[in-house]
Amino acid sequence: MDHSPAFMKLVNDAKKNVRECTLEDVLKKKAAGTKFHFVDTREDEEWKAGRAEGAIHLGKGVIERDIEAKIPNKHDEIILYCGGGYRSALAAEALGKMGYTNVISMDGGIRAWRERGLPENTG
Repeated sequence: MDHSPAFMKLVNDAKKNVRECTLEDVLKKKAAGTKFHFVDTREDEEWKAGRAEGAIHLGKGVIERDIEAKIPNKHDEIILYCGGGYRSALAAEALGKMGYTNVISMDGGIRAWRERGLPENTG
């Protein structure tokens, strides 16, 4: 998907301010039993069509509004993902501004998950 230059500037600026990880990092944490919140930030329709197994949904459009009810501890580790890592970086930056101290954006998003053939939930 081609993104507009203004959107990409916004994303690139956000990526300077957030931590990122790879799919491999997430898989290692899962294998080690590390506790973290795995959050899908995509739109409702995308979520329903398929999501990474074990993820919860807080779409980018509502994450700032709903995060404190779902994840009240601002020091919990939160790994966000979207389609490819752009929206999750923007959401991670916003959560950082809200006082969340351990937020990470998964680069590659659901595309990387699917390329590896990892389990998904639907519905």
